[in-house]
Amino acid sequence: MLVTLKELLIEADKGNYAVGAFNCPTLESVRGVVEAAEELRAPIILAHAEVHNAIIPLEIMGPILVEFAQKASVPIAVHLDHGTNLETVKQAIDIGFTSVMIDASHKSYEENIQIVKEVVEYAHKQNVSVEAELGVMTSSGLGGEETYEGDSHVLEDAANYYTDPAIAKDFVEKTNIDALAASFGTVHGIYLTKPNLDFDRLERIYENIQRPVVMHGGSGLSEEEYKTVINRGVRKINYYSYAAKAGAYAAKAFLEKEENPFYHDLTVVAKETIKQDIKKAISIFANK
Repeated sequence: MLVTLKELLIEADKGNYAVGAFNCPTLESVRGVVEAAEELRAPIILAHAEVHNAIIPLEIMGPILVEFAQKASVPIAVHLDHGTNLETVKQAIDIGFTSVMIDASHKSYEENIQIVKEVVEYAHKQNVSVEAELGVMTSSGLGGEETYEGDSHVLEDAANYYTDPAIAKDFVEKTNIDALAASFGTVHGIYLTKPNLDFDRLERIYENIQRPVVMHGGSGLSEEEYKTVINRGVRKINYYSYAAKAGAYAAKAFLEKEENPFYHDLTVVAKETIKQDIKKAISIFANK
């Protein structure tokens, strides 16, 4: 059942849980994710990150994600992750996506607002939800979706790059976004050191904006940390790197033990492993 991100997050807010957003750059990953959601009877978000166009273009994977969502027995939003411009956003909406993220967080504050407002104006006319980002979400460099110059400095002086709760309120009021990706200590990719999450900052952001908070860099946290951020306002959790890693290691183990492997065998092994990893994540995000 294809639904909007806003619909999913309204219900998540009422129930004090988070909906998992899973990037799916391969057919194996989308099958694993949807099967996991249907087996658990849980709502999910199928996402295509713009950076994954290098793996499979939006015009190829986008329609596949939409079709899987339409045919699913559970509510699914189809989401563009880290879109960088209005043209890509329009392309996703034309394909049938029900949610888009415009990431202008590395522009000036004024430019960020201007770009996001333009996307919101266009997307909301199409009944499409909009997520935007405020603050800096860095990459560990291992499996991360984003890598920016100066990341090492950001990690050393991270608090200066976290989302300011007061500015977040102003940002949401001026843009009318449906969800805010906030920076409070997570990073994209595989964690090299234990993350230092600012839970109090997150709680103030949620109280100030009165909108769902999105956590990027959701892989690799403990169950306790997941539940703490959910209880403080996170309603969408982006989760990709560790599931992708699990699929890769399963395929590697299969190759090491099979004398005459076929490529299609690897896809089956990877899909099943990804599904099991995603089921664990969905169960934790349910916050029960």
